Amino acid sequence: MGIGGATGRVSSVLTDKTMPLTFDRDFDPRHGEAVEIVPGVRRVTARNAGPFTFHGTNTFLIGERALTLIDPGPADDAHVNALMRAIGTARVACILVTHTHRDHSPAARVLKERTGAPVLAAGPHIHARPPHAAEEARLDAAGDFDFAPDAALADGETIEGADHRLEVIATPGHTANHLAFALADTGIVFTGDHVMGWSTTVVAPPEGSMRAYMASLERLLARPEMHYLPAHGGDVSDGRAHAEGLRAHRKAREAAILEGLHAGDRTVAALVRRIYREVDPRLAPAAALSTFAHLEDLAARGAVASDGPPLITSRYWPKVAIQDHGLSSPG
Repeated sequence: MGIGGATGRVSSVLTDKTMPLTFDRDFDPRHGEAVEIVPGVRRVTARNAGPFTFHGTNTFLIGERALTLIDPGPADDAHVNALMRAIGTARVACILVTHTHRDHSPAARVLKERTGAPVLAAGPHIHARPPHAAEEARLDAAGDFDFAPDAALADGETIEGADHRLEVIATPGHTANHLAFALADTGIVFTGDHVMGWSTTVVAPPEGSMRAYMASLERLLARPEMHYLPAHGGDVSDGRAHAEGLRAHRKAREAAILEGLHAGDRTVAALVRRIYREVDPRLAPAAALSTFAHLEDLAARGAVASDGPPLITSRYWPKVAIQDHGLSSPG
């Protein structure tokens, strides 16, 4: 789930000079087809296109005789039928879920019934922190609260297939139960919604945590894999460089928020108007949640103060000199 916009190759305006960030939105989903990415790895994209899902959710099939399936997608008959055609006479050994959003996990239940394969994930849908009362009304919008895996996966655990091996990488941030999966001896990592080539990732408290998201970026950057296969959009051939660009982009967003606070902006809405001038209006709520995620993190680090607990409706002030964050004066 990301915050997208125009098609083509789009460069971010909020990066540092040494790490430009380019989003590649030239992607042909070939809905309903099993597209080979590399030998032994195929992608089937669901027809659930939208402003947060791009052209749809990518489901990956790994292996030849005994398959591992990653991110079964939405409970859509056409997508499930396309997956069954791609599976053919092969056996499905297991179904892996990167996280429990409705565009990723609901089809797991249907595919388990049709293939007999166990469903593995970090666990049920959970929040990064307890929700505030004002947040309760929107919490069922994206979360698959009915999801229950047959077994919970732990960070560093290995999943052995007949002809492949996957390592579990805990990457919380987008959701508290987000996982990535590294395919051994290939340089490939399936990044789910944590790193995508077409867009930044939505980090929306209380489901998500900006502090956790940034720490998970560092985890991927410390690993050797370079070829990222996200759950939306095309593959990222130089994943580490893209992840470094995302890190710089997030730091620049934080800097812009602090500059806005020093310039007199006090609310999330005011900061969004300043920072996200060119974003599609349909994505303004997601931009507000992302801004709030940064403010929540800044408050936890003692860099900003709010009138009461940090909420999306709170008023905020900077607590530290802007120079402490390596920023120039807002003028």
